[in-house]
Amino acid sequence: MLELQRVSVAIAGVPVLRDVSLLVPRGGRVALIGRNGAGKTTTLRTLMGLVPAGSGKVIIDGEDETALPPHHRPRHGIGYAPEDRRLFGSFTVEDNMLLPAQVLGLPADETRARLARVYSLLPELRDLAPRKAAGLSGGQGKMAALGRALMVGTKAVLLDEPFQGLAPALALRYAEALKRLRAALPDVAILITESNPELLRPLVEQTYVIERGEIAPG
Repeated sequence: MLELQRVSVAIAGVPVLRDVSLLVPRGGRVALIGRNGAGKTTTLRTLMGLVPAGSGKVIIDGEDETALPPHHRPRHGIGYAPEDRRLFGSFTVEDNMLLPAQVLGLPADETRARLARVYSLLPELRDLAPRKAAGLSGGQGKMAALGRALMVGTKAVLLDEPFQGLAPALALRYAEALKRLRAALPDVAILITESNPELLRPLVEQTYVIERGEIAPG
């Protein structure tokens, strides 16, 4: 489904990823573990086309997407929840979730069906729907970003440090949401980055470890 083949990335001339290979199969649950600055976020941003690969290939659904712009990823059914959430503060939670569906030009009935699916998986968001995103707590913002990613992530969802900064109770609720996602949508692949492997051990089937921009199965 998603694959990096010997990808190297440099930012402002500084090597960040070095010959990275990674595979997320269809329906796979994969963790990318590493310390801060190891290259986890850059790996996801490269998969999403937000950071260009200096060498190597980005393969999506068997097609070489290395040179294509970021907006091609959602059209492949890939959702992305960045570490900093990137919600529009003046929009309501529901408007933030509807935005990617509107950008993709999804029909109204399909949009309603996807929104209903998100609310069934993340019932907390139904109560938060009319609230402005600027008023959300960190944990609520993480949940809203997951909901937005699921609006387009019909094949794969990329989650960057979803547990970072969450209190233990909120981290547990987020983990429970991921378990519901896994049960309800078994064909949707999930790639999660995290610095603490213990948080993800019950949720994933495959672990990669990244250190100083180099990656190996864990």
